Amino acid sequence: MDDKAIILLFFERNEKAITETKIKYGRLLFGIAMRILENAEDSEECENDTYMKAWNAIPPRCPVFLSAFLGKIARNLALDLYEKNRSEKRGGGEIPLILDELSEVISDGKDFTDSTVITEIINRFLSELNDDTRNIFVRRYWYGCSAEEIAKEYGFGISKIKSSLMRSRNRLKIMLKEEGIDV
Repeated sequence: MDDKAIILLFFERNEKAITETKIKYGRLLFGIAMRILENAEDSEECENDTYMKAWNAIPPRCPVFLSAFLGKIARNLALDLYEKNRSEKRGGGEIPLILDELSEVISDGKDFTDSTVITEIINRFLSELNDDTRNIFVRRYWYGCSAEEIAKEYGFGISKIKSSLMRSRNRLKIMLKEEGIDV
């Protein structure tokens, strides 16, 4: 079923919307959560919570890209649960590494999650990258993939992935500074 038909089911308040969403996007949503949480039960919980949040958000919202809309919900739920779990116990995994890498770009203690200005800068930054560089950056910092996973997916060496990520972070940092954002 295509996205428009699924969204129409949400607007009709037809529970089949959840079933069709799970069929089409269940693996994606579970994968996003799993990369962050590294726990199948918690990831399944995030996936299911994503369906409920989507049910409550559509309508009135009508997402243009359903996969991105759902992915953002799943990612935010997983990050919230990760922080909750992390406060209870310290652990390893990719997320601490990702957060450490991004701390070079955005200072600690600054919450830019609702900032329209930052969103516009990052969107412009991403639009200026070539396809491979943008995909590598998004796979790492949005989907939480390891450098090894990205290298395997795109057929590049791990060192190329790490270099690309470092150059992209440096470029983003420069762009933020040029826009007057303290980093």
